[in-house]
Amino acid sequence: MKPDEKSLADLRRSLNEVDRRLLTLVAERQALSRRIAEVKRETGHPTRDYQREREVIVNARAGAAELGVPPALAETLMRLLIRSSLATQEQASVAAHGLGSGRRALVIGGGGKMGRWFVEFLASQGFAVEVADPAGTPSGTPHLDDWRGSDLRHDFIVVATPLGATDGILKELAPRRPPGIVFDVGSLKSPLRAGLLALRSHGCRAVSIHPMFGPDTDLLSGRHVVFVDLGCAEALARVRELFAPTLAEQVVMSLDEHDRLIAYVLGLSHALNIAFFTALAESGETAPRLAKMSSTTFDAQLDVASQVAQESAELYYDIQRLNDYGAESLDALAKAVERVRAAVLSSDHDGFVALMGRGREYLEDRRSIVERRA
Repeated sequence: MKPDEKSLADLRRSLNEVDRRLLTLVAERQALSRRIAEVKRETGHPTRDYQREREVIVNARAGAAELGVPPALAETLMRLLIRSSLATQEQASVAAHGLGSGRRALVIGGGGKMGRWFVEFLASQGFAVEVADPAGTPSGTPHLDDWRGSDLRHDFIVVATPLGATDGILKELAPRRPPGIVFDVGSLKSPLRAGLLALRSHGCRAVSIHPMFGPDTDLLSGRHVVFVDLGCAEALARVRELFAPTLAEQVVMSLDEHDRLIAYVLGLSHALNIAFFTALAESGETAPRLAKMSSTTFDAQLDVASQVAQESAELYYDIQRLNDYGAESLDALAKAVERVRAAVLSSDHDGFVALMGRGREYLEDRRSIVERRA
């Protein structure tokens, strides 16, 4: 081995040792986070303390500057560690809450991605969870071949099936009048309207929810869970209680209000990104060629579009097609694109500037709300 190669090998071994020490410190920090979670529960302190988070980040930036480390790098690292600590504390809080101790839950569709999330979520609260899903069952979870053969005497029945199947299941559940709380987790409520109303008309204790996050989410801080009130105050309160130990923000609304807002929150954002990568795919320019000239804005948009492109085409199609208010957001997108196009092609400087100004004002209102929450 040449002298310089030996030196490089030694340096890499030293770097590996530093990495190991870093991971050891992260593990130590996680252990402290679990202890902090216990103390917070014992003393009644909230899980999240925004002032403390700011102090940690400010101190990290100052310390990094003294050590010759870029403050932005220190902040990024601390935000990752804070997020990890919050996830640890949130999971400990959910488990300690123990709402499901001695109680049963049935997840219809528990073999799917969101179904599995709810299986784990309910199990962490102490529920004895059963799954009814022909696609299979998460490891170690009792399985029912068909939920129709169940006594349905569960404290909670969660319907986490694809949109196309959910309405029929709700309609079948309604006349059996299960004594527990029934709720679905559908991204849309328009296609479930008949089933939801059937549950209500048969006197079932039912509510409808929409978790505004994906199945890979490990921390609910900053995430929303939407609760669609079907007129049963007890069902609404009981399902909201399931999420009380988490850091999720809870929002209650009507069925019609939900789908109109979702037309913009999901429908518009999905359509915008589908249009973006469709325009690129049909531009005649290859992705590698565009990557050579990418900009900050292009890269950020491409990251989001890439995530959208990997999602289920069937689900995204249903979100567009089955929403009673879906055409409204699509029309708004088409009109907005045409206004931009018309301003550019007609050299309408003032019109273009006005579009930018209105958007800036609108987004500033949103930013102020986010900052107040923090």
